[in-house]
Amino acid sequence: MQAVSSGKYSIDSDEMHEKMRRDVMRGLEPYGARRISELPDMSDSERTKWLFWNLHERLDELRAMEPVLIGQIIRTQLTVSDGQSMWTEKWGLEKRIELSCKWQLLLKDSAYQKEDAYSISEGWIDLYVGKAPPQHPALQEQQKGYLDADSSLYPNQLFLYGWITDGLWDEIKPQLNNASANCHTDIFLRDNFLFPVKPGLNFVSGPVGSIGITNMEFRTSSQPRMSTWVKS
Repeated sequence: MQAVSSGKYSIDSDEMHEKMRRDVMRGLEPYGARRISELPDMSDSERTKWLFWNLHERLDELRAMEPVLIGQIIRTQLTVSDGQSMWTEKWGLEKRIELSCKWQLLLKDSAYQKEDAYSISEGWIDLYVGKAPPQHPALQEQQKGYLDADSSLYPNQLFLYGWITDGLWDEIKPQLNNASANCHTDIFLRDNFLFPVKPGLNFVSGPVGSIGITNMEFRTSSQPRMSTWVKS
């Protein structure tokens, strides 16, 4: 009887999640259904809504444009705590990095063989650093994080929550701490590693309306950023 009850709870939970997801998508549809030619005339927050709706409702069509999300890191903050975890009952050393960033969206125009860049929301990247995925945020086995833009406190910002290994942190830490004005680090999220959190895609999880991430790519450079990437 316990197994049946548990299964019913899981089904009810999935159905409730999908109902809530559809409610969120209905709110985004007026922005998401707009043509790609209208993107230059939309605000940053409107372009963010366009992206989330299309990743959820028109994933195959959007992937034909090979979208890439770029988080241009502006500020960094490392938090190290020793003792009882804020999220679990465990004790020990815990490391998290917070990265303030400006997000961009790159879309490829196959007809003209060119790539267009659009600024979208500013936001934060919150990453747990450790040997294994954390209990918060709760992620699937092969998942690295998720994107969420549904914040009542920061309605026009895009947030990434996830985790990286100690090895990756050791690789990017020197560049993030480099005080040179020419040095910068960006995080790349490519289209084939972005998946809507919805039924049928159970290898990613996250809040209602979020986007699961299965790969994060960090790029460090000793050259100034190209300001021409951003289309206002």
